[in-house]
Amino acid sequence: METRNDRMVEEEPISLSALQHMLYCPRQCALIHNEQQWAENEFTAEGRILHERVDAGIQERRGDVTTARNVPLRSLRLGLVGFADLVEVRSGKRTYPVEYKRGKPKAHRADEVQLCAQAICLEEMLDTCVPEGALFYGQNRRRKVVAFDEALRTLTEDVAKAAQSLIQSGETPPATYEKRKCSKCSLMQICQPRQPSGAGTVVKWLARTLED
Repeated sequence: METRNDRMVEEEPISLSALQHMLYCPRQCALIHNEQQWAENEFTAEGRILHERVDAGIQERRGDVTTARNVPLRSLRLGLVGFADLVEVRSGKRTYPVEYKRGKPKAHRADEVQLCAQAICLEEMLDTCVPEGALFYGQNRRRKVVAFDEALRTLTEDVAKAAQSLIQSGETPPATYEKRKCSKCSLMQICQPRQPSGAGTVVKWLARTLED
């Protein structure tokens, strides 16, 4: 019997970043990956500059740690492609992904899911075990160690499947305003989550607008 994972191998892969977008806000994920919408604000600009600095570095070796930057990744099983900001290969050939983020650690797990997806890609590509990695936050300039336990791996795979389904559908979910998330989203003006007031879906809003 064909399973969802079997079908994912044959489907067009999606970007690793889609998982973070999906967990943060499915509508944001659809606007970016289905509608190809993008806008920049101070938060995304800071993040872009941080990543450019990291990616511009060269492979280096310090002691028993070899560091590679902007490493291409893919997972046929989950249908993912993308890049790791930094991958360290430590003594005993232990692989350790590091993802750079602006700001500070967050209450949601979107950053952890993105990092775990990178680990799953590395495991599949290198036929190895990647038990943990780290998130480096620009605000406090510290690493947060992330263990890739069963719960995080399950969440990551579930989000990957959900993102695949959303992107393949080509649909964009209706807007739902959440001040904490929306105020920091660069797509706020494109999404306009507070308008129209009381509309159940974007389709209903568009129909009402055309009637008016």
